[in-house]
Amino acid sequence: MEKLAKMDKKALEEKLSTGKYVLFFTADWCPDCRFIKPAMPEIEANFSQFEFILVDRDENIDLCQEMMIMGIPSFVVYEDGKEKARFVNKDRKTKKEVEDFLNNI
Repeated sequence: MEKLAKMDKKALEEKLSTGKYVLFFTADWCPDCRFIKPAMPEIEANFSQFEFILVDRDENIDLCQEMMIMGIPSFVVYEDGKEKARFVNKDRKTKKEVEDFLNNI
């Protein structure tokens, strides 16, 4: 999984201008993020139509604010530079919940 460099929303949308992406917002200190991280390689393998990008919340705090990411872990799907769906809240997320979200896009 690629780790996103520090950038603003405009630069992000340019980076994601072509293709399908899942942004995984996380932080090292977050216990709910650590809970879902072990499942991420399998989720990535099951949804190979997407490119997954890890967004460190602490490195990209301004981007998170611009995007209204108020809780982590969170997932935002982009297709051809436009946001398509989001699974953003402060709750712990299970592998099944993330897969259900991605299946329903």
